[in-house]
Amino acid sequence: MARSRTIYVCQQCGAQHPKWVGRCNDCGAWESVVEETIAEKPKGPARTSIAVGGIRGAKPVPLADVKPQEHERTTTGLEELDRVLGGGLVPGSVTLLGGDPGIGKSTIGLQIMAAFSRSGQTTLYVSGEESPEQVKLRADRLGADDSVLVLPETCLEDVMTHTESVQPAILLIDSIQTIHSRELSSAAGSVAQVRECAAALVRQAKASGRPTIIVGHVTKEGTIAGPRVLEHVVDTVLYFEGEQGGGLRLLRAVKNRFGPTNEVGVFEMEESGLKDVADASRLLLAERPEGAPGSAVLPSIEGTRPLLVEVQALAAKSALAMPRRTTLGLDANRIAVLTAIVDKRAGLKLYEHDLFVSIAGGIRVQEPAADLAIIAAIGSSARDTPLPHDLVLFGEVGLAGEVRGVRHAETRLREAAKLGFARAIIPEATARQIKPPDGLMITGVSSVPDLFSDLWS
Repeated sequence: MARSRTIYVCQQCGAQHPKWVGRCNDCGAWESVVEETIAEKPKGPARTSIAVGGIRGAKPVPLADVKPQEHERTTTGLEELDRVLGGGLVPGSVTLLGGDPGIGKSTIGLQIMAAFSRSGQTTLYVSGEESPEQVKLRADRLGADDSVLVLPETCLEDVMTHTESVQPAILLIDSIQTIHSRELSSAAGSVAQVRECAAALVRQAKASGRPTIIVGHVTKEGTIAGPRVLEHVVDTVLYFEGEQGGGLRLLRAVKNRFGPTNEVGVFEMEESGLKDVADASRLLLAERPEGAPGSAVLPSIEGTRPLLVEVQALAAKSALAMPRRTTLGLDANRIAVLTAIVDKRAGLKLYEHDLFVSIAGGIRVQEPAADLAIIAAIGSSARDTPLPHDLVLFGEVGLAGEVRGVRHAETRLREAAKLGFARAIIPEATARQIKPPDGLMITGVSSVPDLFSDLWS
């Protein structure tokens, strides 16, 4: 009988500790170290693991002898998801789908399974969290095809056995944190279990050419739970974003070996499931108030698509010794820098105000091109003067107050002109290099004082 021993493993980075500690010595995560019992490996010849793709006896070959293969993609039934993936699912690809609880991961997974099933292909939905009855209730609500095969199983070996028996065209695991291997004595969801189970599923997908979708939980920091190697072994990593109370969902690709990264798909959550939103900019600006101070429109770039979002700012007189700075959908450190720039270069006494800045609609914007729109929204709220309703702004702002050029300026302006905007304030260097779309007047500014002078002179 194999002996067992106890170790303490960090669930964030996988580091092992001889005793329990409150903070991991390697990654610094708090309360991430848990106790695990592992069995001693039996003596004997070590097993040889299967190489990725099931290839044995591989030899080095020059690139000149390698013939590139065209990936035949299969549509998922959702145009926005196909856009994010780069045109559809690639045979043998492994996609990791993460997001907050209740955001719609299982819903979109079942919709993909239903689309494959409607085309006459066999699908296998492995549910480690829900019973077949619960999956059936969701399928009825979504109007999904009843021919989708559901497997309520959490053992990796049994899942792979059933997969080889059924030979589905696509496999979905919901979720990887519930799957465990009999060869490991640690609990399901631990670093070792998640790593080994994901690696086994990747090997099976590459060997069979079967696209596989793995659903993953996220931590309170918003990253996928488990070791970082989980994101490295898969081909595509998708994150669901959005507010659970709102109907808008964003699906963002942070890694994609077969398409562009940072591509974004926009969905609307309805009773019958997730629906594609083709004209996301119009939807995001549909409820924008007219004549309200602190509102500015930013033509942002998400992946390869332009997206018009509303930047909202509220500057209110503060009674606190240290005024508050609160942000939603934006980098808090960036807002602190921009607030100091406006204070220094434009003469606004923001140190006397509480400041709240957000992106309407639950969208997250991280690009530096948002700087100019953020500063304009802050200035508009501090002066209690609304910006022109038909104005858009974009540009990066440096610490000296200079306005720097950004990429994809023409794409941003075309999207603004399509939605009926008549004026744009952009970096002066960019304005000299591009031709504006018909019906859109552009104004170039070189500094923050120039921006304030142009808006409120």
